[in-house]
Amino acid sequence: MKVTVIGAGNSGLAMAAHLSSQGNKVTLWNRSRKTISKLMKTRLIRCEGVLNGKIPIYKVTDDIKTALKNPDIILITTPANSHRELAQLIAKNIKKSAVIVLNPGRTFGALEFNHIYKKFNKDYAPIIGETQTIIYTCRKTDADAVNIIAFKDSVLIASLDNTPNDTIISFLPECIQEYFYPADSIIQTSIGNVGMVLHCAPLLLNAGWTESKTNNYKYYYDGITPTVSAFIENIDMERISVASALGYKVDSTREWLMKTYHVTGNSIYECIQNNKAYRTIDAPSSLWHRYIFEDVPFGLVPLEAVGLQLGLNMTYTTLTVDLASKLLNADFRKEGRNLNYLNIPQSINHLKTIFERRIS
Repeated sequence: MKVTVIGAGNSGLAMAAHLSSQGNKVTLWNRSRKTISKLMKTRLIRCEGVLNGKIPIYKVTDDIKTALKNPDIILITTPANSHRELAQLIAKNIKKSAVIVLNPGRTFGALEFNHIYKKFNKDYAPIIGETQTIIYTCRKTDADAVNIIAFKDSVLIASLDNTPNDTIISFLPECIQEYFYPADSIIQTSIGNVGMVLHCAPLLLNAGWTESKTNNYKYYYDGITPTVSAFIENIDMERISVASALGYKVDSTREWLMKTYHVTGNSIYECIQNNKAYRTIDAPSSLWHRYIFEDVPFGLVPLEAVGLQLGLNMTYTTLTVDLASKLLNADFRKEGRNLNYLNIPQSINHLKTIFERRIS
């Protein structure tokens, strides 16, 4: 299968290596040539963890026209803050209708991507999907190396249009189909985004330790203490209430951890302590990290916007967005997915219709 992987970060390297190891013809694209300069010469990704060895890649490029030359599927693995730019870039350069999957979309990524794509390309309508999270627990260890710690299980995936969600799984490379489960709606993949629960508040509440020049800590094991766990479970309840108001059930973060990593626990804290895949993951060394600049404006901001539109209590979500904005001196609500472009009406039924794309 001819696959274009967009982005050469943690997830991009993991996905490109995994798909290539299973016989797919993978083109890896990254905007910055500096990031992929070594890979462009060797076309080898060094892997450790659940996938070991040097995996050859068909093509590595920073030329978007080359990357979009007749792919069977485009898998986007970049942080959500790049989705707007990528939607425009792909729309302007692609010469066929394609399947495009955001891995993950974070909160309402497919909606935003489609909104921007349609502005620049009316000739080639894509099938756009999004996943709840990336299927790999992984860390990039060098410019051409990645540690794939674990594969996640039962990751939700949904299509933006009326394409049945089990059908979009069939569009994926066969070797990764088993890790996905069809959602009923993008509400479940978008509101089912647990990254905004696990990433934002814990990093903010560990600001001192994060910025320490003499100490480091394991992000999940040390940073999510019983007190921090209790706080983020309140964010989690607000997230679940938004999905419920829109007519869909999403797993709690605790249930997601149990299902994805096959762990047990009566709280997020207990599940994390029982999760071997999290034991080696270090905390970021700065607050200016994707856990904030991605998961706040493209996770919590649209969650808050929809929740408030529905008249729900979003106290903990609002507090976290406020804290991130004040600490980093940024207007995350303005720069994030505030959903203003959707012209959201007051009716809950209208909200459901917009998010399920059942209107033109």
